[in-house]
Amino acid sequence: MSMKKFNQNVIDVIGNTPIVRLNKVATGVESDIYVKLEYMNPGGSIKERIAKHIIEQAIERGDLKPGGTIVEGTSGNTGVGLAMYAAVHGFKCIFVLPDKQSIEKINNLRAYGAKVVVTPTNVAPDDPRSYYSVAKRIAETTPNSFYANQYYNLDNQEAHVRSTGPEIFDQTGGDFDVFMCGVGTGGTISGTGKYLKSVMPDVKIVGVDIQGSILAPFWKTGEVVEAHGYVLEGIGEDIFPDNLDFSVIDDFVMIDDKESFVMTRRLLTEEGIYAGGSSGAAVVGAIRYAESLDTPKKILVILPDSGNRYTGKIYNDEWMKAGGYTDSPYNTTVGDMLHHTGKATKLIKLQDDKNIGNAIEIMKSSDISQLPVFKGDSLVGYVSESKLTTPLFDGTINLDDNINLVMSSDYEVVKHDTPLQIIQDKLNQGKTIFVSDSQDNIVSIVTHSDLVNYIAGV
Repeated sequence: MSMKKFNQNVIDVIGNTPIVRLNKVATGVESDIYVKLEYMNPGGSIKERIAKHIIEQAIERGDLKPGGTIVEGTSGNTGVGLAMYAAVHGFKCIFVLPDKQSIEKINNLRAYGAKVVVTPTNVAPDDPRSYYSVAKRIAETTPNSFYANQYYNLDNQEAHVRSTGPEIFDQTGGDFDVFMCGVGTGGTISGTGKYLKSVMPDVKIVGVDIQGSILAPFWKTGEVVEAHGYVLEGIGEDIFPDNLDFSVIDDFVMIDDKESFVMTRRLLTEEGIYAGGSSGAAVVGAIRYAESLDTPKKILVILPDSGNRYTGKIYNDEWMKAGGYTDSPYNTTVGDMLHHTGKATKLIKLQDDKNIGNAIEIMKSSDISQLPVFKGDSLVGYVSESKLTTPLFDGTINLDDNINLVMSSDYEVVKHDTPLQIIQDKLNQGKTIFVSDSQDNIVSIVTHSDLVNYIAGV
């Protein structure tokens, strides 16, 4: 048997990913939205394109020598691309990831034989603990190593000038009006956008950014805002990478975590597209941009990676519920529930110098089964009917005994902006929940009956 057509190795099949039309999730807009399925690359993401080009250029320049070690700070996908290339060509790898990245990404990199270092997410970029700083330090101290440096190595951007841009133009013949993708390192939007504008002068290049990132706000206002946390992986930054060329971008759309995750799930259940969270974000951004248009356009969107990287997160029902990301009529906060039920300012308290009889009298007159105990203005515990019944029946306590003899300190305090789903889960675990306001004052106790009454009244 002879092989009529084959590739020399897996690196040779990077690229040539298909473009498909969205048929259900975008029916609310008149524009046609098409998506390029980059998760159909052999390693599951668009980042294999830049990994291949960065390493080949490094070898050509002599920056990476045989048997050397590739070092990179990555959210996971670039690491996979580099690890794939390293496996084929005999290099070693060390990758540094922030701890918000999925365990699937970390395990995937280790499966390639790479060493993985996990660093804190919520630290400043110049903090010595940040994944930028740690990756750079490892590269500086590892003999015969090469730092891929996707944020500042312009071979990232050039990879898309040479690969993604021409491929899109060849596949479409330029028959589209808007190119959109999420923005992180900036390589995809800048490199692809530059090429497309060179052959399609009228094309619009639109970036998708996440609430909490500094990129879109800077493009819109020229001011550097303070970054704040978000959960989505692969989009947004708290730095300005050299690979991001703002002059290529014609517009930005901002999205948030929840809508990105909900759309990611919809892409699978309604379109059969098994993609990651940044893909859901990009589609939300495309729909939002389409809604702003006066006339229908053809919009082409990059879907960067595969859903198999997120089975423990976005495609995990419990994770979605715990984060408040489920699209439910009760997807609100405990503070909203308390306000709706009128319970936000009705906390009944007992001071810790009172006796058990006092507690029972208050619970009876107020028709409550749990009573918080305070020392002055500070919560120190609570007493409940269930904890009083047995010792009273056995005669081990008396009504005139101090409340501290039966008071429980097994409780949890949550903020008023805590998602209601988290409260439901904690109550199901048997926890007693108190709620504090923005000034850390205890304002309420939450029970199963509160949830039932809220749901019944919604």
